Amino acid sequence: MPVTSDIVRTWRAPRAVMRDILDQGRREDRAIAYLLIACFLIFIAQWPRLSRMAAGFDLAPGAEVPALDRLMAYEFLAWLMVWPLFLYFLAAVTHLVARLFGGKGTMYGARVALFWTMLATSPAILLHGMMRGFVGPGIETNIIGAFWLIAFAVIWVQSMREAESER
Repeated sequence: MPVTSDIVRTWRAPRAVMRDILDQGRREDRAIAYLLIACFLIFIAQWPRLSRMAAGFDLAPGAEVPALDRLMAYEFLAWLMVWPLFLYFLAAVTHLVARLFGGKGTMYGARVALFWTMLATSPAILLHGMMRGFVGPGIETNIIGAFWLIAFAVIWVQSMREAESER
């Protein structure tokens, strides 16, 4: 099934989609692809906010207006170099915590659960990025951010439950 169809299905039945992904066998290339695509989409979601900052909006009084190319370079480095390393670490820690509570899965399952959740919730983070760039900080943007955060938490917990369940 195409990834886009799985993303839509994840919002309705995250455990079933995670089971389908895990049933495809251990594919590290697929796991890292989920991670890098998700991080790239999150990087793209930052563009409207960065453009807004480079135009001089939402800065502290007296702050120097940053150059857009510099902001983009820092964001790129962060989302495609630093965050993936941290997310691998986070997946390992969550797997070890799940083991303490009786989880029977593998490190691979924990990685795929986290990386897939990031990719599956990327439409919401893209919407948040557009709101942050076009509307700016405010209650509307915060609501979209909270929606993404709740969706991420629910889908990740359900995916981890499936990944750590007995097979």
